[in-house]
Amino acid sequence: MLSPWVRIAAALFAVSWGANQFAPMQLVYREHLGLGNGSFTAMLASYVVGLVPALLYFGRVSDRFGRRAVIRPMIPVGIVSSLVLIAGAAVPDLLYLGRVLAGLASGMAFGAGTAWMKELSSTAPAGAGARRAAMSLSAGFGCGALFAGVIAQWLPAPELLPYLVHIALMVGALALVWAVPDERIRSTDLTATPLSVLATPQFRWGIAPWAPWVFGVATVSFATLPPLVSESLRSTSVAFTGLVAALTLITGAVIQPWAKRWSQQDDAVTGIRVGITLGVLGFGAATVVAYTDGALSVAAIVVAAFLLGSCYGILLGSGLASVERLAPADELAQTVAVFYCLIYVGFAVPFVISLLAPDLGYATCFAGSALLMLLSVAVGRKVKDRHLTRT
Repeated sequence: MLSPWVRIAAALFAVSWGANQFAPMQLVYREHLGLGNGSFTAMLASYVVGLVPALLYFGRVSDRFGRRAVIRPMIPVGIVSSLVLIAGAAVPDLLYLGRVLAGLASGMAFGAGTAWMKELSSTAPAGAGARRAAMSLSAGFGCGALFAGVIAQWLPAPELLPYLVHIALMVGALALVWAVPDERIRSTDLTATPLSVLATPQFRWGIAPWAPWVFGVATVSFATLPPLVSESLRSTSVAFTGLVAALTLITGAVIQPWAKRWSQQDDAVTGIRVGITLGVLGFGAATVVAYTDGALSVAAIVVAAFLLGSCYGILLGSGLASVERLAPADELAQTVAVFYCLIYVGFAVPFVISLLAPDLGYATCFAGSALLMLLSVAVGRKVKDRHLTRT
């Protein structure tokens, strides 16, 4: 019999699969619907429109009514999102709606599911809940992109089959999580009260400034880089996009045991610094892609995906572990939800790059991104230290 936390991990895996199954579809929709890079990255980012309100609202609902009250209805929403994406092959504007619904399902799942995972991991070593949640999410993100890319590349009906796989996963997840125990003490008070954690310098200056780069680096890896070499790959470009996304995100899952060592420190400073350093190196590899072509550029993308994926995984694990340490039990899901809102701001990075690159060039955009990453840590750390000195 599966442990309760494994059942919740399956639900997080399934919903994150759905969140990222869209990533390798850019070239499919470019060929079949004539979508340009700007339109696709806007669709990719429209996911955040559903995600952010859902995170903020359902995190609060979860802390008041329990985790199961949110996770159970989340699964039908995820199923509907894939059905709408299927319809988007005939009516392209529905792709925006499908992505918004995928964001809604993710927003319902991430805060409540991560908090539930921690509560179900209470007998495990400290930080186990955060690591299990990070691994489940990262594995789902990576596998969704990988299998969607493979299916869309080599099987018929590329606008249909990837989404049918996700629907099947969500149905299975519903069966697994239905009877998972939810023993948290609940109240029916949904009065919005300020979260105490958000007022602390540890959150405001030690986490918030760099948080958007968690998904900023990941989305650049799988949304911005593969199209730069699509002409060189031609017949395998869709599968390559899925492979890059999978390499990026599964690397983020695999690196969690190392992230564990760094996140056990009081404020996970070492993990954050290591993550940012790997991110800067990843943007350096991305710059090589902008200056080369052929096999060298493909190899540079693989290196960039590994480095940016490592950055993503370490920052995600360190951030979740820090939030778990800072948040009281009755604010945990809400605080995790705020953290997810911050990291998903990074989904806008590929869109901004797509707007700036025609004038500035991709190399300049990647170099500027690396500089901004460094500043997000340096400025935040300096302000945090100054605040702590005064108090």
